[in-house]
Amino acid sequence: MPIAGKGMLLTSMDIDEAHEVEFNRWYDREHLEERVAIEGFIEARRYVAEEGVPKYLSLYSTETFEVLDSPAYRKALANQTDWSKANIARFKNMIRSVARITISRGKGRGAWLGVIRLRPVRGKEDELRALLFDALDPKGLDGIISMHLLESDPALSKPLTDKASDPGAGDWFWLIDHTDAEPPGFIARRLQSCERLIAQVVSVGSYRLMWDISKGEIPA
Repeated sequence: MPIAGKGMLLTSMDIDEAHEVEFNRWYDREHLEERVAIEGFIEARRYVAEEGVPKYLSLYSTETFEVLDSPAYRKALANQTDWSKANIARFKNMIRSVARITISRGKGRGAWLGVIRLRPVRGKEDELRALLFDALDPKGLDGIISMHLLESDPALSKPLTDKASDPGAGDWFWLIDHTDAEPPGFIARRLQSCERLIAQVVSVGSYRLMWDISKGEIPA
C-alpha cells in the first residue's frame, strides 16, 4: 500500500503574494514537522499547483482515521504557536478534508499528483466505491504509479477558522501519483464510467511535489 496508514488530512489554500515567503518558511521550518511529530501521524507531503486551485496542497498520513480526532491532535489544534496563528489567519480559499483512505492501489509515489474532487450521489456511495476500485487500478497505465481514494468525514472536515456548514464537507478526493508534468489522459474516460453515481466533479488539479517528511526523520 503506497500510502501508509488508514487516515489522511488533506489541506489546501491560497496565500497573498505579500505573505508567501513567510508562509513557505513557516510550512518548511515548523508546521510540517510539528504535525508529523503528533502521536499517530506517520508522514506528510507538500505540493504546489501546476494547474488548479488552491495553489498549495499538503497531505498528512495517520495510522488510523481516529488519530484525526484524538486527544493528541485536538491538543495540538488548541495550542497553535504564534507563528502558526499568524499564518493560518492569512489562508484564503481553504480546503480541509479529514478523510478515510478507502482505496489505495499500486506501489510507490510519483513526483506529480493529480487531484480530482468528487461529490457522490447521496445514497450511492457503496456503488460508486465499488466502481472506483477498478478505476483506480494503475495497471497498464504508463507513468501512473499509484491511485487512492479519500472519503471526507463531513463532521470533521472544515477549515479551523470557519464555523459555517460546508456542502462539500463530505466530498471524496481521487489522488493520482504519476511521473510526468502532463496531466493523465485517462481521467475523463474513467470518470465517464462512474458519471451516473457522481453528483458533481468539483475540481481537477495537477500538483508538483515540493518535499516530504516521515516520523523516522524527526528526533525523538
